[in-house]
Amino acid sequence: MTDTSPADAPADRPADAPADRPADAPVGAPTGLRALLPDLAPWRASRDFRRLWVSGLITNFGSFLTFVALPVQIKELTGSAAAVGAIGAVELVPLVVFGLYGGALADAWDKRRLILWTEAGQGVACAALLVNALMPSPAVWPLYVIAAFTSALGAVQRPALDSLIPRIVAHEHLPAAASLNALRWQVGGIAGPALAGVVVAYAGLGWAYAVDLVTFAASVALVVGLASSPASHEARRPSWAAIAEGARYAWSRKELLGTYAVDVAAMLLAMPLAVLPFLADELDAEWSLGLMYAAIPAGSLLVSVSSGWTSRVHRHGRMVVLAAAGWGVAIAAAGFAGNVWLVLLCFVLAGACDMVSGVFRSAMWNQTIPDELRGRLAGIELLSYSVGPQLGQVRAGGTAALVGVRASVWSGGLLCAGAVGLLALCLPTMMTYDARTNEHAVRLREKRAADAAGG
Repeated sequence: MTDTSPADAPADRPADAPADRPADAPVGAPTGLRALLPDLAPWRASRDFRRLWVSGLITNFGSFLTFVALPVQIKELTGSAAAVGAIGAVELVPLVVFGLYGGALADAWDKRRLILWTEAGQGVACAALLVNALMPSPAVWPLYVIAAFTSALGAVQRPALDSLIPRIVAHEHLPAAASLNALRWQVGGIAGPALAGVVVAYAGLGWAYAVDLVTFAASVALVVGLASSPASHEARRPSWAAIAEGARYAWSRKELLGTYAVDVAAMLLAMPLAVLPFLADELDAEWSLGLMYAAIPAGSLLVSVSSGWTSRVHRHGRMVVLAAAGWGVAIAAAGFAGNVWLVLLCFVLAGACDMVSGVFRSAMWNQTIPDELRGRLAGIELLSYSVGPQLGQVRAGGTAALVGVRASVWSGGLLCAGAVGLLALCLPTMMTYDARTNEHAVRLREKRAADAAGG
């Protein structure tokens, strides 16, 4: 799905370009099947990117064990879909408050230090889950308290992680870095839930939490080796006024607003994770729960391992819209399907669409937002791709309690597709965004080139 319209193609092909190379491909770019393979340029060029990537892979693997174990434990203790969906409700307030303030902290403090301490704090929270699970009669209320605490730490950490990437990766490699980061998440997202289903069923919840705790310890050891990343000279001290400045900038960028709104709509209306334990029961396929959790990351992985084409797409906003609508259609199809294997296939297709949307959202953000605002805008981004899923859990669980599990899934998918189409009509600048000509992308590209030449 690259841009190959005649209006966008350059008039002259380089003299040394092979006949089968697209007209807008750089000299030396891979062609054919090799052009689909992930671009490893960020991995080869940046030691800190490699260290951060491996750290994220390890901790994501463990976190997905807890991601599956926690709702299963609440289901076992309460038997209520609404109680499982309430996890999203208790995580929402800390996510909003600390996500916004965490963005201001990421602009004003050393990003490495923020990442290190929040990673260690999440390890402590995991240890508390383990202690509760090993008690003769585990309590329900600590699960919600720990979920809220972990949400707050993750909200502080994520803007620092996101705003660090443009500092350690070259401007032209940022789309490739987004694909590689997503690949890291997907490997954990597939292996973690699949293993969690087996571990929880045969070894118990305590083992899932214990493995997660070990992965946090390994991740902290890797983060310690990252280079310091202090605040830029233009950064403001963390305050609500600084947060408001970031919000005003985001409001002035309607193409960015469009990406935020589309992602919130997709996750709020069509995120089915809270009801998956109940969906597996309805399909008489309790054994499939781990596969259900793994299917969406598996679809994302299929896109990541063939993501070479993403570097040749320039109309990022258009791809965000098409992919988000595809996510909704695939989720709706999963709700209508009565066969567990068809449900799994629909979730794989949904994951592929979500990955495409995520890559181009990330590219738009990283290639157009100034460094001094990057943390605060990353805090807003965190809300767009995290608040939606949290509220989506509440919506899915509440709707399932009212109209049934499968109706909750298919109705959310249809609402998502309709909402995305409406947003595309209301925000035309998102559909016309072009990374080659957008004034913000051009300005940041020229600034980074000048900084590199002067440094």
